[in-house]
Amino acid sequence: MLVHLLRRLGQSALVLLAVSFVSFMVFRHIGDPTISLLGEDATVAEREALTESLGFNKPVPLQYLGYVGKVLQGDLGISYRLKRPVTEIIAERLPATLELAMTAALFALVIGVALGVYTAIRREGWLSRSIMTVSLVGVSLPTFLIGIALIYLFAVELRWLPSFGRGETVKLGGWETGLLTASGWSALILPAITLGFYNMTLIMRLVRAEMLEVLRADYMRFGRARGLRERDLYFGHALRNTLIPVITIAGLQIGSLIAFAIVTETVFQWPGVGLLFISSIQGVDVPLIAAYLMFIALLYVGINLLVDFLYVIVDPRLRNR
Repeated sequence: MLVHLLRRLGQSALVLLAVSFVSFMVFRHIGDPTISLLGEDATVAEREALTESLGFNKPVPLQYLGYVGKVLQGDLGISYRLKRPVTEIIAERLPATLELAMTAALFALVIGVALGVYTAIRREGWLSRSIMTVSLVGVSLPTFLIGIALIYLFAVELRWLPSFGRGETVKLGGWETGLLTASGWSALILPAITLGFYNMTLIMRLVRAEMLEVLRADYMRFGRARGLRERDLYFGHALRNTLIPVITIAGLQIGSLIAFAIVTETVFQWPGVGLLFISSIQGVDVPLIAAYLMFIALLYVGINLLVDFLYVIVDPRLRNR
């Protein structure tokens, strides 16, 4: 097991190194930082001084090594548009994105597993058939269309929930959260459902398929013959054996929730990292674009490592490998 985890750590390091190179190429070859930072009226001497201070007059390999060294120290450069360190800007926006993504992931996981188990156990019932029909909506419709439909129904017609913004927030140390206020929760509901709806249907259909396969296994029939209760069979044996593929999909989807929260944040004007990335593209703010690439790569690598650890916890057979 230790060898496997060390191998995964080495692979993760290579992935991050490759992404850092892509990020460096974006940083190095898109836009002119002297124009962005100094303006078009700057003198030639000012431009040359800035180019030298940024290290752009050095050979490309040395520039890359310097870039990697700064990234390891947490220095991702200065935003061309906001004239502030990129790490500070991302740190301000990150709580909003993480709260949205974690709430959406919790919604997708809890509701998806519950509905998957129910539709597998009661697969011939009318309610199960209705749930499976509705799940096609989550698989088929794009996220922005689901968001617009929810805004029209709950914000425009019923006027139960706000259609944009994050609501009232409070600060807990360096973390700004809306989870401690009523307006923060009301503003979170629609974006979280929009972001998590596709993943909820994906997890539900996966759990249902795996449960149906397990319920047909021989050991389930033996369990019934021994007189085990249906509840113990369903939740103690069948559900446990479906968890490994669910963990795989759920782990990858949590990373995608943060990476692809861009659409949801744009629809609901949610002040997170995704909306910041869109504005950075519009303003050709290269340091922020490069930092976003590194952040998403680090997130995916970290989640994949966590999934590997969860494999060992769920399946004891992997502990001896």
